[in-house]
Amino acid sequence: MATIESYETKAGKRYRVRYRTPDRKQTDKRGFRTKRDAEAFAATTEVSKLRGEYISPADARTTIDELGPDWLGRQTHLKPSAYRPIEVAWRLRVQPRWGGVRLSDIKTSAVQQWVSDLRRGADGEKPVGATVVIRTYQVLGSILDDAVRDRLIASNPARGVKLPRKRKKRHVYLDHEQVALLARAAGEHETLIYMLAYTGVRWGEATGMRVRDLDLLRRRATVDENAVEIGNQIVVGTTKGHKRRTVPLPDFLIPYLARQCEGRARDALVFPDEAGNHLSRPHTKSGWFDKAVTAAGIARVTPHDLRHTAASLAVSAGANVKAVQRMLGHASAAMTLDVYADLFDDDLEAVATALSDARSRASVGKMWADRARGS
Repeated sequence: MATIESYETKAGKRYRVRYRTPDRKQTDKRGFRTKRDAEAFAATTEVSKLRGEYISPADARTTIDELGPDWLGRQTHLKPSAYRPIEVAWRLRVQPRWGGVRLSDIKTSAVQQWVSDLRRGADGEKPVGATVVIRTYQVLGSILDDAVRDRLIASNPARGVKLPRKRKKRHVYLDHEQVALLARAAGEHETLIYMLAYTGVRWGEATGMRVRDLDLLRRRATVDENAVEIGNQIVVGTTKGHKRRTVPLPDFLIPYLARQCEGRARDALVFPDEAGNHLSRPHTKSGWFDKAVTAAGIARVTPHDLRHTAASLAVSAGANVKAVQRMLGHASAAMTLDVYADLFDDDLEAVATALSDARSRASVGKMWADRARGS
């Protein structure tokens, strides 16, 4: 049980609570102005020990700097492309603000103010978008979640903070004619444009594809690797969903791919750079892709917009949501519908029309039955 002792200070009498931690180490808490305050602390401490909720005051003095690097080191489950943004968020935004702050000194209001300052760019800093703000906040929140699980603090002061809303970017869809214009303007990258726009593979999946992944007789391509550019380095790994998938190849694309693979070994890349290495993503404005967009005279698009285009062209050709899901490699048809709900508006109209027709048939049938009984 805890014991309470008084002692004298220049400011007057104060009280000290001596008690044992759950691991049987003796410690104390001093500075209570009244004996009642000391007794309340002692009682609360004993209850928290019985419930397994005890938090050591010494642990609560741990700083974020002491936890952040270890937390980053545990993110081994992330792909390099996913790890880099959180490492940047820690290094540029979380550590400078919270590194030297003790866990016990972090207040929800302070976290909320920090989030707001990031969004609007306070103190001369450049404002950042909602996605960056949310990612940065999640780094701090996750570090504090681990602190709660390790019994360093009782609760996470970052939870309950209001975050900015991410504005969903409107998809850009090209039609067949626009894709053809872009492909011709892309010159030596013509086949790559068609591959992106008619199979829905991601940029890294296309540039990581090898000759052995193409089965032109069966009109199929295997998507097995993803080449992601991280900084100035290209890292090759598994696909985004960690699953291999097969995508169909339209008939018109077969001759293009055959010429693209001519003279190449089975392990060679289908779309290499001039040195035979993985092709880097074209730079905006000055890269070959943007130059091709300008030359084609079409709407401003990115290489990833061609993936959206592939979904649009597939739906307009009569593909159902399950087929589009498999082609794009989405985890579920629900995800495909969430991303491309606007492409299935005609299906909603078809449902309304079918319901109206069904009602009309039922009404006519009832009318004839009533007449038959009346005669």
